[in-house]
Amino acid sequence: MPNASSWSASSPLLLLWEDSSGTRIFLSLLYAVLAISGTLSNVMVIYLVFSFKKLQTTSNAFIVNGCAADLSVCALWMPQEAVLGLLPPNSSSLRSAEYRLLRGGILGLGLTVSLASHLLVAFNRYVLITKLPSVYQALYQRRHTGCMIGLSWALALLLVPLLPGLWIPGSAQQSVLRQTDGTSSYTALLLALAMLGQTALLLHCYLGIVRRVRGSAKRVSVLNFHLLHQLPFPAAPPPPRRAQRRLSSVSVLLLCCVFLLGTQPLVWVSLLGFFLRPAPPALQAASWLLLCSLSALNPLLYTWRSEEFRRAARS
Repeated sequence: MPNASSWSASSPLLLLWEDSSGTRIFLSLLYAVLAISGTLSNVMVIYLVFSFKKLQTTSNAFIVNGCAADLSVCALWMPQEAVLGLLPPNSSSLRSAEYRLLRGGILGLGLTVSLASHLLVAFNRYVLITKLPSVYQALYQRRHTGCMIGLSWALALLLVPLLPGLWIPGSAQQSVLRQTDGTSSYTALLLALAMLGQTALLLHCYLGIVRRVRGSAKRVSVLNFHLLHQLPFPAAPPPPRRAQRRLSSVSVLLLCCVFLLGTQPLVWVSLLGFFLRPAPPALQAASWLLLCSLSALNPLLYTWRSEEFRRAARS
């Protein structure tokens, strides 16, 4: 079996040296499907928000920010992976270190902003449901919302040039880390812990929403905000109170489960590689593939329960 260095120098980011041609073609087709579906869904959400005034809310501004980041992954990064999977292993495109870093930079930029947007959406909904309307209006003024979105991109632009090796998935990342000093390994550990912290904050926000809704359905019903339609709750007609609380909880928990399924495998694979030993290359590749596929699913996660989005799409 080739070592990690030869694997990273001669393969696309998520394809293994020893993979058969059938496996490589299958992965390329999978990338192509994710690229097409993710590009269409992200573009559709962005178009609907900009075209319909009812959808131009603060919560949707964060969703559009995430869609723009996911679009860079689905429209720019995934098509390259689909094409590279069809090239022979000795292709010059696969051996170019500069090209690998470029692809890693595109991936890192998109994923960083996307993960930040997840947290911004969750916190926005948490404040909307659990705090007074005056607190929400003071915190989410137009200027403050723009600053939050700008900071998510500034953070990504700061991390990607400084830590390019961290965005090269799988065994390629291990190769890069071995070629540098120990500081890079600790930086990778800190980023994994940062993702865990981000996940903990997101779960705190959504579980807080669930507790609030289950404890006081009346509190949710009297909030006269268009943003309520952007929550993963049914907008109209409202079902009976008990069924409404149950459906709201299931919708939020489903969103959280999909997010955890897409992000946590990579986190724990990274922690395993730091504290014990590197995970098998196939497991590393699978964890990266799950994280990247989240970019194609995000638009559906945040709009599938919204009656406003469905009405806008039908019109």
